[in-house]
Amino acid sequence: LVEMAGHFDHDGAKGRTSGELFNMTAWVYILRCSDGTLYTGWTNDIGKRLAAHNKGTASKYTRGRRPVELVWKEGFGTREEAMSREVSIKSLTKAQKMMILKNG
Repeated sequence: LVEMAGHFDHDGAKGRTSGELFNMTAWVYILRCSDGTLYTGWTNDIGKRLAAHNKGTASKYTRGRRPVELVWKEGFGTREEAMSREVSIKSLTKAQKMMILKNG
């Protein structure tokens, strides 16, 4: 877990070398909303998706909870892997999600 520009960023490399992170085609991410809630999603472009969340065009949930902040991300080689991880994270309690943020 590395603090960067006021938010936490986890690369989720799972033993891959840092250069291989650029080959990630899909990402699971957790946002902290302005009301303190957490939102989990997946994307193939983190920057574009974060901008869409903050413009209010990415999801109904985050639209009324802006601004949002990227607090965690994990890269995957395929969107299927990312979607599976997203589902598993969404089934967790907030306390369990906070442990992911704390421990990476």
